[in-house]
Amino acid sequence: VQLQASGGGLVQPGGSLRLSCAPSGRIFSIDTMGWYRQAPGKSRELVASIRSGGSTNYADSVKGRVTIARDNTKSTLFLQMMRLKPEDTAVYYCNVRQQNGFELWGQGTLVTVSS
Repeated sequence: VQLQASGGGLVQPGGSLRLSCAPSGRIFSIDTMGWYRQAPGKSRELVASIRSGGSTNYADSVKGRVTIARDNTKSTLFLQMMRLKPEDTAVYYCNVRQQNGFELWGQGTLVTVSS
């Protein structure tokens, strides 16, 4: 199974984007789904995650501007980002961690925030 991330692009500061991540097949026993990002010259960091029960976790840098959601029936993950800032520029990766600890990563989608 592969994860396909989409929705990235160029947006002006203050704008919005919605990222999606869809699997190529069914994924069983999902524990947590999340979005990570990696800016040039920086390490990959967690943006937001959502547990199977629905509880969410956000990085302090995006709280109040980002909402993570999932469609459990399709194992599809979304990230709604608002009031984007230049420092949000990064490659965004989706991640799925199964209950046995196995992890899947998407190929990444580039978000560029610039005027």
